[in-house]
Amino acid sequence: MNLLKLRKHVLVGLFTCLSLPALAGPGLFDDEEARKAILDLRAKITALNTKLDAKLDEKADKTSLLDLNNQNEQLRSEIAALRGQIEVLMNELANAQKRQQDFYNDLDKRLRALEPKKLSVDGREVTIEQSEQRAFDAAMNLYKAGQYANAAAAFTSFNVSYANSIFSSQAQYWLGNSYYAQRDCKNTISALQTLLKNYPDSPKTSDAMLNIAACQIDLKDKKEARKTLEAVMAKFPGTDAAQAAKSRLPLTK
Repeated sequence: MNLLKLRKHVLVGLFTCLSLPALAGPGLFDDEEARKAILDLRAKITALNTKLDAKLDEKADKTSLLDLNNQNEQLRSEIAALRGQIEVLMNELANAQKRQQDFYNDLDKRLRALEPKKLSVDGREVTIEQSEQRAFDAAMNLYKAGQYANAAAAFTSFNVSYANSIFSSQAQYWLGNSYYAQRDCKNTISALQTLLKNYPDSPKTSDAMLNIAACQIDLKDKKEARKTLEAVMAKFPGTDAAQAAKSRLPLTK
């Protein structure tokens, strides 16, 4: 039985009690006693009403608190779910930012790889394309690795692709040396003579002439070998190259 039903039953009972003196007939109570009894009953009714109201209010408060707690729990669940979604979004944002940064870094690296590069070659400050630098370096790496046939092909290809390159004279010199390392004297002489003709100011001129003379000696062309060695001594007097040429003259006899 809930409080509202209890209150109803109490009020009905009290009403019944108040009605009893009238039903019992005159003489059971005098007026003063009746008034006192009525006041007492009214006081009891008031007290009961107050008590019942308090209990009802207490029940209402408890119900409100229970509802509020349920709402709070629901809100906490929703907040937790939102926080989870926020963490997922923040993680996705961080990953997207990292991918974007990686993309920009890669793009910047690619763009820089395409930009002309300043450097000093044979005492000259020049600006070259980085693709040009990479092609020459690749050929040199083949030579250093002892892959002379591949190096010769790479230097030949370089001079075709970059005919006006600052590296052209070096590529031509190392092309001759790639042939010389393979003991291909005819191609060595041809490549190094092209160097002397097209790049007379090359710092590799004296070395090229000495290698030409060595190949001429190997080919038993002593007359031409002697002429080449004497040309080295005349053109580069007092140098190590001139001394080397002089020491090889006996081989031309």
